[in-house]
Amino acid sequence: MTVENEAQLVALKRIGRIVALTLQRMKERVQAGMTTKELDELGAQELERHGARSAPILDYNYPGATCISINDEAAHGIPGPRVIQPGDLVNIDVCAELAGYYADSGASVAIPPVSPGVRRLCEYTQRALEAAIGVAKAGVRLQEIGRAVQRVATRGGYQCIRELGGHGIGRKIHEAPSVPNWNNRAATERLHEGQVITLEPFLTTGAIHVKTAADGWTLHTTDGSLSAQYEHTVVITRGRPILLTLV
Repeated sequence: MTVENEAQLVALKRIGRIVALTLQRMKERVQAGMTTKELDELGAQELERHGARSAPILDYNYPGATCISINDEAAHGIPGPRVIQPGDLVNIDVCAELAGYYADSGASVAIPPVSPGVRRLCEYTQRALEAAIGVAKAGVRLQEIGRAVQRVATRGGYQCIRELGGHGIGRKIHEAPSVPNWNNRAATERLHEGQVITLEPFLTTGAIHVKTAADGWTLHTTDGSLSAQYEHTVVITRGRPILLTLV
């Protein structure tokens, strides 16, 4: 989607804030001993309170209001009876719709006791997101975003998952273009002013690919390595992008 007027921007900011508040509530409440279904229900309640709808359910009939992925699960983990354990790395991904507009955000949460390795992976993934935000402006090729993310990952000794990255958003959960998290020379399309995309680095301690679990949704790293992800929905400008998914 490309923002064409102030009314559209206001609508995107509204759903962006709802997504951000929902993610914040889930991050505050997640703890060892609760099930991923219980955590998902908190997110569903928050979205409903604001009048928003889960985008994965709306667009894909996904079996959960949010995606909750643990440890080697990089994305699309289905909420269920799994009990969150001490030391787990829990990724929460919230995407929602309101009045025909969509926003998407995610974050990885380390459950105490947090090992130095998990803490460092999260720190570098957050740095990678900041690097992506720093280069995402009108006229920049998509490759440059991937290059910025991969540079941070390499500096930390981590890998970037090739199949997962950012995407266009706005009127649907997933729109063109695909936004790589690695230095993909084929990603030559240039960003333009008003374009709405997500920036979401996925860093791992080893794998560069994922495999789909038997449930048809959950994406695991191919070697069982840990994965972390942080995400914002942004509007491209001539300078720093507008971050829609801030509290």
